[in-house]
Amino acid sequence: MVMGTSVLSLRIDHELLERLRHHAAKRGMSVQDYVVRTLVRDDFDERFQSAVEETERFYGAPDSGEGDQVRPSAGIR
Repeated sequence: MVMGTSVLSLRIDHELLERLRHHAAKRGMSVQDYVVRTLVRDDFDERFQSAVEETERFYGAPDSGEGDQVRPSAGIR
């Protein structure tokens, strides 16, 4: 599969841009790379959560009486 790139232009207020610059700088990244990484991570979390919910629907959610069992969604917002 060939993947291309596209341009997305955003208008954001100065305070938000400064916060993004600060977060990006702490990680040694450009603002563009920081924002893209954040969006990719959020998209992954969303898709992972959907997969967990689909699995729980398919297999049935674990009973609440089993305290030792770790649910696949542990740690997902």
